[in-house]
Amino acid sequence: MAITPLMPVYPRSPVRPVRGEGPYLWGEGGEKYLDFASGIAVNLLGHGHPHVTKAVQEQAAKLVHVSNLYGSPQGEAFAQRLVDLTFADTVFFTNSGAEAVECAIKTARRYHHVHGNKHKFELISFSNAFHGRTLGTISATNQEKMRDGFEPLLPGFTVVEFDNLEAAKAAIGEHTAGFLVEPVQGEGGIRPASMEFMKGLRALADEHDLMLLLDEVQCGVARTGTLYAHEQYGITPDIMATAKGIGGGFPLGACLATEKAAAGMVVGTHGSTYGGNPLAMAAGQAVFDVVANDEFLAQVKATGERLRSALEQMIPNHDAIFEGVRGMGLMLGLKMKTDSRDFVLYLRTRGILTVAAGDNVIRVLPPLNIEEAHIREFVDGLSAAASEYKVSAAA
Repeated sequence: MAITPLMPVYPRSPVRPVRGEGPYLWGEGGEKYLDFASGIAVNLLGHGHPHVTKAVQEQAAKLVHVSNLYGSPQGEAFAQRLVDLTFADTVFFTNSGAEAVECAIKTARRYHHVHGNKHKFELISFSNAFHGRTLGTISATNQEKMRDGFEPLLPGFTVVEFDNLEAAKAAIGEHTAGFLVEPVQGEGGIRPASMEFMKGLRALADEHDLMLLLDEVQCGVARTGTLYAHEQYGITPDIMATAKGIGGGFPLGACLATEKAAAGMVVGTHGSTYGGNPLAMAAGQAVFDVVANDEFLAQVKATGERLRSALEQMIPNHDAIFEGVRGMGLMLGLKMKTDSRDFVLYLRTRGILTVAAGDNVIRVLPPLNIEEAHIREFVDGLSAAASEYKVSAAA
């Protein structure tokens, strides 16, 4: 048999983790890695965080899954917490970010449907976006590597240039239902939107009675130094998708909406077998116990500034390879002058885990509770790897 038991859709590296603790992973042969990828911004508090681990263990001993046909004391409690902490009035729990974005798209379409505007179904999305791997979410991006071979895609999406407010305004038509945007593009290269762009989208949505959908799957849950990134733009969305870090490693996502935006989401319009199960709710509550307070968020901002500063001080020593640093909080991107994917692979051989992104950017996504020693270890290791990479590249 030629095909592998695990469907070969990932170019899996020789890194084979079997154990983790804090910001470190160990491979099956005892290899140690400093994990500044965090499962692509998922392991928000590192590996084996005691509070999250205890919450999941205790809940697993009580109740793992029942069904959304029944009442959910656990789901109601976590939903209320999210409502109290955010713009939202209501929450639908999912198992992943793609599912959360799908729910957001459906919520926006149903809003116009129940108001007698069935012709308003189209969302304006933006270049180089990543919203997931479902047919709906790949239809919302212009990245050919995700769309190739899956045509025909779903209609109802118009893609315009990211951070170009005039292009977004010009794209509004009779079928427009809203905007779908990442405040900080992750896979697209750690590109924060400008203040003018985000405020402008909010104003256009208000002017034309459109829905503003934010994809905060990667940039949400304290990653940028506020609970959600849109807070730093002084706006609120109508609908928001969140996932990744919200479960601290346990599969969990959510679609948050205002009462106005969720007008069409009534009994029978949406569902999920596993979404909001008691085990996921315990994980989410435990994560929020740690991150949803001003002290922790201030720590993320301060740590992010220290990491950015350390990277910026390192760059002149390797200016043939590195160009600059961008991002917010502990969602940072190191722009390279060479192929970032090759360098990310090289870093793995040196015991450092990062993630490649578009525009030749290395995503630096450490756990939010890293300490000064971890920053020094990362930057020193990165610098040493860059020196050796230059030598090996020239050889």
